[in-house]
Amino acid sequence: MSEKSASQKISTLGGFLAGGVAACGAVTFSNPVDLVKTRMQLQGELSKGGAVVYKNPVQALGKIYELEGIRGLQKGLVAAYVYQIGLNGCRLGLYEPVRNILNGVVFPNVEDPQKVQNIPINVVAGAVSGMAGAAVGSPLFLVKTRMQSYSPIAIGDQTHYKSVLDGLKQLYAHGGFAKGLYKGVDAALIRTGMGSSVQLPIYNFAKHFILDNKIITDAQSPNLHLLSSTISGLGVALVMNPGDVILTRVYNQKGQAHYSGPVDCFVKIVKYEGVGALYKGFAAQLLRICPHTILTLTFMEQTMKLVQGVEQKIFA
Repeated sequence: MSEKSASQKISTLGGFLAGGVAACGAVTFSNPVDLVKTRMQLQGELSKGGAVVYKNPVQALGKIYELEGIRGLQKGLVAAYVYQIGLNGCRLGLYEPVRNILNGVVFPNVEDPQKVQNIPINVVAGAVSGMAGAAVGSPLFLVKTRMQSYSPIAIGDQTHYKSVLDGLKQLYAHGGFAKGLYKGVDAALIRTGMGSSVQLPIYNFAKHFILDNKIITDAQSPNLHLLSSTISGLGVALVMNPGDVILTRVYNQKGQAHYSGPVDCFVKIVKYEGVGALYKGFAAQLLRICPHTILTLTFMEQTMKLVQGVEQKIFA
C-alpha cells in the first residue's frame, strides 16, 4: 500500500459508494413519510385558509393508503434511490476530504489533520459536501417531488410522470438543461447546504461528547451510533425545514406560476401564510429525518467498514 493510501482510512470513491448504499437502505423506510411531508408542505399554498386534507402524519399515511394503496405510499422511491446515491455519496464521501483540506489550510502545523475537530470547519465541510450532492442530484429530487405530489386529491400543481425516465425526458423537453432538468437548483443548494452544514458536525460532536463524558464508553457500540444519530436528526430537522418547504414549492410549480425563485418564495410564504408556514410538515419532517438520519449514519458505520475491508484487500 502506498504512503498516501495508508494515511487514509477509506478512499473518496469508497466513501461515495458507502454513503450512497447506506442512504438507499434508509430511504426505503423513510420514503412514505417523505411523501406525506411533501404533500403537507404544499397544502394551503399561498392561502391562510382552505381545506386541510392532511391533518397529521399518521392520518395522512392512512388517507394515502386508503386512496392509493402501498404503491401510492412509495411514490418516487426509484427517483429517491438515485438521488440519495448522488446526494449522500457526495455528502458523506466528500465530507472528510473537504474537512481534512480545510484543517490543513487553517492548522498547517498539525501532524494529523484528521484528528482536528473544529466546529466552524466541520460546518463548512458539511455545507460544501452537501451542496455538491444537491447539485448532482437536483433533477432526481425534482422528479421525486412532482411524483409524490401527484394524487387523486389535488394538492399544489399536478404533474404526471409515468416513470423517472419519463420525468427527466419531459423536463428536458419543456425547459432544456438549465430551466428544465436544473429548475430550482438554487433552492436545492440552499436547503441541502442548511441541512448538511449541521448533520455530520452534530453527529461527530455528539459522539465525542458522549464518549468524553463516559455516557457510553464503547466507541463501537451501536447504542452510541443510535444516540448520536438521533441528536443529529433533530438538529437537521430544525435547521432545514424552512429551506425544505421553499424547495418543495419551487420544484412543484409549473413554470414560474407562483415564485420567481427561493427568495420570492420565502417572502410570499411569510406574507400570505405567516412565518409558521415555514414549518409546515415539521412533524412529518421529524418522523422522516430522524429515522432516516439514524438509519443512514448507522448503516454508514457498517458500509464504511465493508468498503474499507475491500479496499485493504485490493490495495494491500
